[in-house]
Amino acid sequence: MELTQVRLLVTDFAACYRFYAEVLGLNPQSGASEGPYEKFSPQAGSAGIALQERTTMAATLGELGDTASGHRSLVVLRPDDLDVCCERIVARGAVLVHGPAPMTERMRAAHLKDPEGNLVELQEWLLPRA
Repeated sequence: MELTQVRLLVTDFAACYRFYAEVLGLNPQSGASEGPYEKFSPQAGSAGIALQERTTMAATLGELGDTASGHRSLVVLRPDDLDVCCERIVARGAVLVHGPAPMTERMRAAHLKDPEGNLVELQEWLLPRA
């Protein structure tokens, strides 16, 4: 079994598309900026982050509300250089809600939210894993 993506259910697809493509700089698979689905890939690794309109999945499952409440996900990305990445994404419109700052003795992190309120963590390992 292979993890291919983490999919976020969103209400404002276009705003989220712009955030993941233009602010975070992830590569969209097809360019479907109006939805209802798009997968984004980082420059390294095989897994990706996908967006899907919440109403599409609600029609399939029949149990999702129109909007999510509370934090239901945390997307974690590991840039090559945390500080440089934060500078770039802030220049492109991101608002950091934390950091970059130490999270543990082994890791530094910065946190921001996408237009739907999903948390995004940018992390930098300070010590190699054992």
